[in-house]
Amino acid sequence: MCKKFLFVLLTLWVGQAFGAVYYVAVDGNDSNMGSKDKPFATLKKANVVVNAGDTVWIRGGVYEMHDTTYCERARMSAGVLLTTSGESDDKRIHYFAYPGERPIFDGTKLLIGQALDKTNSSTDLEYTAGILIYASYLHLKGIEVRNVPMKYNSNSGVYVTRCRHVILEQMESHHNAGPGFFVNEGGTEPGGGHYFLNCDAHDNYDPDGRQGDGENADGFGVHYQEPGFGDTTKFYGCRAWWNSDDGFDFINQEFPVVMENSYAMGNGYSDYGTQKPPSGNGYGIKMGESKTGKGHHLIKYCVAWKNRASGFYANYTSAGSKWLNNTSYQNEDRSFNMASKTYDSEGRETADVAPLTGDNAHVLKNNIAYPNTLSQIGECWFKSATVDEKVECAAGENNTWNLKLDLTESDFLSLDDPSMTVTGQDLSKIAGMLGPRKADGSLPDVDFLKLKEGSRAIDKGEDLGFPYAGAASDLGAFEYGLPVSSSSIAGMSSSGTTSIANNLGYSVETSTSASVFDMQGRYLGSFQVQLLHGGNIVDALQAKFKNPGAYLVRYEHKTQRVNVK
Repeated sequence: MCKKFLFVLLTLWVGQAFGAVYYVAVDGNDSNMGSKDKPFATLKKANVVVNAGDTVWIRGGVYEMHDTTYCERARMSAGVLLTTSGESDDKRIHYFAYPGERPIFDGTKLLIGQALDKTNSSTDLEYTAGILIYASYLHLKGIEVRNVPMKYNSNSGVYVTRCRHVILEQMESHHNAGPGFFVNEGGTEPGGGHYFLNCDAHDNYDPDGRQGDGENADGFGVHYQEPGFGDTTKFYGCRAWWNSDDGFDFINQEFPVVMENSYAMGNGYSDYGTQKPPSGNGYGIKMGESKTGKGHHLIKYCVAWKNRASGFYANYTSAGSKWLNNTSYQNEDRSFNMASKTYDSEGRETADVAPLTGDNAHVLKNNIAYPNTLSQIGECWFKSATVDEKVECAAGENNTWNLKLDLTESDFLSLDDPSMTVTGQDLSKIAGMLGPRKADGSLPDVDFLKLKEGSRAIDKGEDLGFPYAGAASDLGAFEYGLPVSSSSIAGMSSSGTTSIANNLGYSVETSTSASVFDMQGRYLGSFQVQLLHGGNIVDALQAKFKNPGAYLVRYEHKTQRVNVK
């Protein structure tokens, strides 16, 4: 590092006045000071000493979880319980993997929590998580959780409950006896507003659980948030594969969730894709069962392939969602299944299956179904106490089925990927859609399911306000001719990032402010994107923060490093 650049960074640090810094290491001791030379041994100790604005660096290695801590309000136990909150989005508590190292929290020897009023019955076994987050305004990055066991109840790798605005970035949760990640916002205070960025959940399987073999091990779950209560949880760049139940499941979620640029493959299987647990559902991306008609989700630029059931599934919801520019390929049941039902104001079912109409209907635009195998689209089964017939229902616009495009291999750069052929192996180690991520945590750039020059799906879509190249938007999750951009909050290099100044002006249901971070990913503040029009980012940063230095500016999912003199 040159002296001039070092001076710039030091100036930035002095000007921003961050909180304390602590370290945790496998060879540490909780009686230590928590310094780099004398680190703590556990996150339990770090949770006790941190305050808003502090950072905990977690050194690499395997942290074997043994004993559990009981959280009475959540009625759960956890190998790691985080209860100390930050104060706001710009004063978080940060739990970061030390740069270049990988901390792994292993639950192989984790004790299963016992209910406080135990009577020696299996039903008194409480849920137990590897990491339980019962705190707001945290940012966890680069942490791996694995091998959380079960007895009777399925147990999550990472469980987030009754809190607000938690960022989970570059997290991996796998081989747990239950969901990889589970968000439960069913508390009495507004929660949600969490952000899952570049996270992976795979190979989770709950054998012989109380609800069946493989019934509850989703990759990601968001549940129980009431309508109008809290903030929207978002997913970007996340992947779920070979989970015994579903990839993404938002059942009983009455508050909108946003999913973008995320993948679901091979769900409904276990043992690296070699087994089919009898109770696993196997949907790729499952939205619904909203009973209030308020769980209107947004799913865009997502891909679902080779799932045991449908790729994209509405799950008998009463609230239509928006399904925009998604790709569904070779799922065993349906490509898109918009099965819905209706309820009255008291939550009583009024129709077993019914089309949703008007503003409540599903919106399907610019999607690829390959093959065009659909359910409850265009023609729906309507069944209630008084009706049992087929009726017309929303068919969407500019999808492969509307345009009668029966795509073939010749429309794609490649249909070859390890996930299509390899079973019995860990796909995260093999180069492909589900293989190693880029250095900044963003998704690998491979040809699988991308359109090739001359594809019949190019320029066939509707302009939805998203960036596109050519005469019109393309169908599916991958726009032909657009560069691949970085999606890390805290990328340490400007190489490969897409200039924010060149990507302003598209905002269909998106934010209108840009966020600014330091070079270690800590949030500094935000400003309106209108200030960036014309590309004058340096002046905007100087006016906002006054200090010279290196900044990371993030708008939507595009990150640009900016040096301010």
